[in-house]
Amino acid sequence: MKNKTKLTNLLGEINKNINQLYHIATHDEKTGLYNHIFFKEVFGFELEKAKRGKPLSLIIVDIDFFKKVNDTYGHLTGDKILKRVAQVLENKLRKYDVVARFGGEEFFVMLPNTLLNKAKQIAERLRRSMLSDNYLKKYKITISLGVSEYEQKDNFEKFSKRADSALYDAKKNGRNKACVK
Repeated sequence: MKNKTKLTNLLGEINKNINQLYHIATHDEKTGLYNHIFFKEVFGFELEKAKRGKPLSLIIVDIDFFKKVNDTYGHLTGDKILKRVAQVLENKLRKYDVVARFGGEEFFVMLPNTLLNKAKQIAERLRRSMLSDNYLKKYKITISLGVSEYEQKDNFEKFSKRADSALYDAKKNGRNKACVK
């Protein structure tokens, strides 16, 4: 009986360690969101569905003037702002949407079963949510967003490049807005 209990405890510890390693491998440590590696993997599955006719949209979110935030308030505050932006994004999305930190102050949002017009509405809701968040208001945080919808023969690079181009348009045209391509 002792050996069985020891084995059960050992298996429990191994399982716990595997879960911790999985979390470390798939999540961003600063924000708790999925990381870009995991996001691209899940996105690949959704692209396959989109090729068979399921709508799929993508939003790229970028915090405006984030370098200035870090320079003015310090990197610890910058990290807190990243975490808060991540929380606001997660809280304003549907359970089946996937949001990931892609690096720096850039986030990707995958919207399965979502046409472009609805994706634009979601992007606007996300933008307004940042403006109304009390913590982010204190630092005058705004975001710019680029929105795109799957087109036949898109791969991840083409799809994200179109959303990135829309994001660039938003930044070029005054920031704190969502643009579509």
